[in-house]
Amino acid sequence: MTGIYWHESALAHVTPPGHPERVARAEAVHVALSKLEGLEWHDAPRAARAEVERCHPARYFDRIEAAIPESSFASLDADTHVSPGSLDAALHAVGGCGAAVDAVIAGEARTAFVAMRPPGHHAERETAMGFCLFGTAAIGAKRALDEHGLGRVAVLDFDVHHGNGTQDLLWNEERTLFASSHQMPLYPGTGAAHETGAHDNVLNAPLAPMTGTAEMRRAWGDIILPALDDFAPELVIISAGFDAHASDPLANLNWTEQDFGWVTAAICEVAEAHAGGRVVSTLEGGYDLAALAASVAAHVIALREHEG
Repeated sequence: MTGIYWHESALAHVTPPGHPERVARAEAVHVALSKLEGLEWHDAPRAARAEVERCHPARYFDRIEAAIPESSFASLDADTHVSPGSLDAALHAVGGCGAAVDAVIAGEARTAFVAMRPPGHHAERETAMGFCLFGTAAIGAKRALDEHGLGRVAVLDFDVHHGNGTQDLLWNEERTLFASSHQMPLYPGTGAAHETGAHDNVLNAPLAPMTGTAEMRRAWGDIILPALDDFAPELVIISAGFDAHASDPLANLNWTEQDFGWVTAAICEVAEAHAGGRVVSTLEGGYDLAALAASVAAHVIALREHEG
């Protein structure tokens, strides 16, 4: 069965009224997944700070911890806010990803989805930004490499915004491939095709605004998936953002929930060839609640079908 990693702390990261990265996102995802059969639910454990420090220095953790308010909100930048429950939620997101990596590598499941927030792919080594505190997917990749002895881990990102944080955290990590499709131009302004990493281990496939299924499938089918196949990963981690959906208010791509199902199934096929089918996915963006729920369901159904 596909493992689902969840913890109620996802509901305790409260953002200011009107903020798109809100508690209702976690509620919508939880409801959508609760309607699906063939899933195995697990508590997302709370990560120790040492887990965060696989990618972020201790002084950065200290700054985040010190910024957490006793009540109301504190702003780390114009977009990124924290409340009393934010650090706990972020640590459970990191811990959930780590537990999913452990379970998939141990053969307890072939696929897993971490249904937690806040997202993580914009968090750079010493900078919280884009609603993100810690680089959840990158930390999961480092755990697989350093704790489990894997030699090649791929992190794939189909969020509509470029995962600048993941790219930053893995830029010098030659044992990883980071590959992303994303709208360009768009926040955060990174992700050009010429950004290739210190070891030619970064691959960016920018997509023009207002493009949809055909352009997305060309980017993945002609660029990212062949590179993934050549890399021959032993584990695939997906930064699963669903804000490329046509209904999303923060961007201008025209994907459908069927597109998320297609790209997930295509990733799983490559994982089957090289990684024993091992895929861990962690929630990133997606801000239209109905589109988010439908897209997460399509994504997890594809993961579940890959389980066989």
